[in-house]
This record gives sequence, C-alpha cells and structure tokens, in this order.
Amino acid sequence: MSSYTRLPLFPLTSHLFPGGKMPLRIFEPRYVRMVRESFGREHAFAMCMLDPQGHKENNTHIWPLATLVKVVDFEALDDGLLGITVEGIQKLEILTIQTEHDGLRVGQARALDNWPTAPLDGRFAPLSDKLSEIHHDYPELGQLYESPQWQDAAWVAQRWLEVVPLEARQKQQLWAGNPAQTLALLHDLITHQ
Repeated sequence: MSSYTRLPLFPLTSHLFPGGKMPLRIFEPRYVRMVRESFGREHAFAMCMLDPQGHKENNTHIWPLATLVKVVDFEALDDGLLGITVEGIQKLEILTIQTEHDGLRVGQARALDNWPTAPLDGRFAPLSDKLSEIHHDYPELGQLYESPQWQDAAWVAQRWLEVVPLEARQKQQLWAGNPAQTLALLHDLITHQ
C-alpha cells in the first residue's frame, strides 16, 4: 500500500483490527458496488468505526483510525444477499472523506504501523485463556481462525478489542496506544466483573 491511498469506507458499529476476520452480509447497493470494485484493488477497502456524536452530512461520523481489509471469501446467501468474509490487514488513518453519488464514502488514507508481534506477558495469560474460551463457546467466531495466536500480545489485544463492549471512542484511544496498555485495561475490566 502506498503512503496515501484513496479507499472506499465501510463504517460499522462492529470493529475489526489487523489479523481479525469477520463475516458480513452486504445488501445496500453502494456496498455491493464497493465489494465488486474491491476486486480491482486486491479485494481491499477500509472498515471504519462509527462516531455516534458525529454528523453524516459533513462526514464527522467516522473515526479516523480504520482497518484496511481484504475479502478472503464470498458467497450468495440463501436470502439472496451477498455474504463475504474479510480479514484485517493494515492499520490506517483516514485523512479526508468524500461522499459519492450513491452515498458511498471514499477516504484518503495513510498506512500506520500495525502493532508488532510480541510475546504475551504472563500476567495477561488469563486474558488469552478467556479469549480461547469465547472462541470455543462461539464456534462461528472460533472457526474463523485456523491458527490462533494465543501467545501474541498484539493478536490477543486486538481480538479482545473486537469483542469487548467498549465505545468506539475508547477503542480508538486504546488502539492509538500499545498492546500492553490495552491488555492492562482489559485485564482490570474483566477481572473486576
């Protein structure tokens, strides 16, 4: 990916980070077009987090940190909708946003460094264990990952950010930091519940 790239934006209330996978049901014409056109861009577009305090009219409803995703699988669903599975590839910063004729948002983005792979600190082993339990209890989630990285701090932190019920603002702040800070906060949240 070049330093600045123009990408279609797919804002969601669900969040996906690098290394994560997510199944999606695509039905709005603008997003069907986005997926179709993504095949000319190595199947890539940007998944963004929605800001409920922002405004759609001036595109302030999309947080700046996003994830470059690629389509890794697709199928026609029984209800006639398009089903795709996407994988998070790269952390991005959305710099500008424009709205196209059909309502599809397109942003100028720049690549940011992904969190580096690092051994999981022993004090966060319970977080890895609990995440493994969640993947076991929800096979539709667990089956997305052939090789879970239970001992990688960045992988575990980002998978937790995908499932933990925090506001997008908090997830943006944590993602702007580092995995150790994120794991420490998550450890406190989960052990006090």
